[in-house]
Amino acid sequence: MISKAMQDAINEQIKNEFYSAYMYLSMSAHFEEQNLTGFATWLRVQFQEEQGHALKFMDHLYERGGTVNLLAIPQPPSEFGTHLEVFQQVLEHEKKVTGMIYKLYELALKENDYASQVMLQWFITEQVEEEKNASAIIADLNLIDARGTAVLMLDKELGKRGKG
Repeated sequence: MISKAMQDAINEQIKNEFYSAYMYLSMSAHFEEQNLTGFATWLRVQFQEEQGHALKFMDHLYERGGTVNLLAIPQPPSEFGTHLEVFQQVLEHEKKVTGMIYKLYELALKENDYASQVMLQWFITEQVEEEKNASAIIADLNLIDARGTAVLMLDKELGKRGKG
């Protein structure tokens, strides 16, 4: 059985994961409106991943005899700026999520909740990948801006994500 404190914290994280998904979907729409469909595709895949993360937390609660309490999700922004600014926001958001996961892990340690510790280790590893991916795109965008090469080339590359 999962503790009430851990259950409440995971329910909060479920909300945070769905917010992340919602924010990435809004970013995807931002790029669709600019006809940058590769950027939009990359962010739509990110949206789907975040939904999967929320479901993983929900499944953990179910498996541990906990109760899922879906909390209200704030509205995400709809204005994001340049392509570089968007991915800087992605990186900052992922760093924020990493901090949230660390706090959950600290709570699992405090609660002697070994099952949650194991589950959260997957998320810790995932967050390393999330931050790395965003950082790599920012580095590429900085190179594009510095050398004047086409954003469309990167857009097409990003559009390949999730297509086999």
